[in-house]
Amino acid sequence: MGVSETTYLSYLTEKDAESLSCLMVANKERFQRYFPKTLAQNLSVSDAKSYIQKKAQEQKNKTEFTLAIKETTSQLVAGLVILKDIDWNNKEGELAYCIGENFEGKGLMTKAIIEVSKTAFSEIQLSTLKIIVHKTNPASIRVAEKTGFIWKKTLLKEYTPPDESPLDMELYELERKN
Repeated sequence: MGVSETTYLSYLTEKDAESLSCLMVANKERFQRYFPKTLAQNLSVSDAKSYIQKKAQEQKNKTEFTLAIKETTSQLVAGLVILKDIDWNNKEGELAYCIGENFEGKGLMTKAIIEVSKTAFSEIQLSTLKIIVHKTNPASIRVAEKTGFIWKKTLLKEYTPPDESPLDMELYELERKN
């Protein structure tokens, strides 16, 4: 799936382990608050290989889908888009995403969310997608709004970052158009 002239989306493969680990380590402070589990699972190349194997199994089982935004020329992982918390009964799923600081502000995540949303609706057959974001993350809110997600409500004490009190989070949703 193309994201831009210089990037594309693909499922992670074992050869992405070094690049994924480098992305996580280089952006450790950036990802620590909202992506602590993903960060912790990718602090070394061997950890990243295990993470990628786990993600391949989740994809096979249709429990979670993790895609990488990669640079076309270097094949470096620039960010991740994760379709998670899939509720097959209600045909809903949540999108979580992160991007390296060097790739921020180029519209890559907006384009990636549009592509993943199309796939979630057409191929995975979900009806509703959610994005849950903190009000202090304007870049993530912009991505949600630019991709057609609509603010629904504030979720009280929805997420607890490491070593912090629970935070209220904002829920955005996008519904499949029939």
